[in-house]
Amino acid sequence: MTDADPIVPDTKDWTWVLERPCPECGFDPAAQGLTDLPRLLGVTATTWSEVLGRDDVRDRPSPDVWSALEYAAHVRDVHVLFDQRVRLMLEEDEPTFANWDQDVTAVESDYASQDPAAVALALVEAAGTVAGAYASVDDAARHRRGLRSDGSVFTVESLGSYHLHDVVHHLHDVGAPLP
Repeated sequence: MTDADPIVPDTKDWTWVLERPCPECGFDPAAQGLTDLPRLLGVTATTWSEVLGRDDVRDRPSPDVWSALEYAAHVRDVHVLFDQRVRLMLEEDEPTFANWDQDVTAVESDYASQDPAAVALALVEAAGTVAGAYASVDDAARHRRGLRSDGSVFTVESLGSYHLHDVVHHLHDVGAPLP
């Protein structure tokens, strides 16, 4: 990505997707629960691997919209971030998560020039790791809380739903089939 083709930062608060379906991608937070996350993260990782095999994976639909490769690199990093946050919630009482600027990460990591095959492998591995974290959560731990730096409160269960929406929404963004 260059200064000539900047991405407009997404500054919306997406926490509302925990309460009602997303009109853009159709994600319904009531349609799955914590125990479904490991399977659904695996399904989405497979779909992302297919997306990364497209001939046009590096092409942006417009100069201010990420390519499928850039979205996939972001999703890989989302999996890593949410794994850290889930584990923090399971180890500490009501941790506060450090702020993460996804747009800064995209530029600093140069998402646009990464190797699609390497991104696919890392995305599948990261999805598997965080799926394992969610699979380890028992009934007593599903309601453990964590706070985002803006004050939004999540339980392990709601964080998982928020996480899954991000992954599914970005599949929608790149025109991939949704689970």
